[in-house]
Amino acid sequence: QLQLVESGGGLVQPGGSLRLSCVASGITLDDYAIVWFRQAPGKEREGISCISRSASRINGADSVKGRFTISRDNTKNTVYLQMNSLKPEDTAVYYCAATRYLIDLCVLSIDSYNYRGQGTQVTVSS
Repeated sequence: QLQLVESGGGLVQPGGSLRLSCVASGITLDDYAIVWFRQAPGKEREGISCISRSASRINGADSVKGRFTISRDNTKNTVYLQMNSLKPEDTAVYYCAATRYLIDLCVLSIDSYNYRGQGTQVTVSS
């Protein structure tokens, strides 16, 4: 059974960095496109970065472009989200989600992904 587990969240000061990890089990991750999305209290979910199966296609939301970088290591069944220059408005629970139905592309629409993890909290505050 597919399971996604996020880690790497925590409390960081504005301007700081964190690297989130999404580890998959029960599947071969290179069959899946992955999206990172987040949800802040009282706000809608926001797809922020996605990566295709082979990492040939990457998309990012305008809100994180130039600050967040997605990558994957299929040998470790892991997708990463490197977050730099963090801002208080980046505070949210961060989730990863997966789908095998996007063959060589990815999209930021969360509803296109049918498996998701439990999330990891990121808090940006001084």
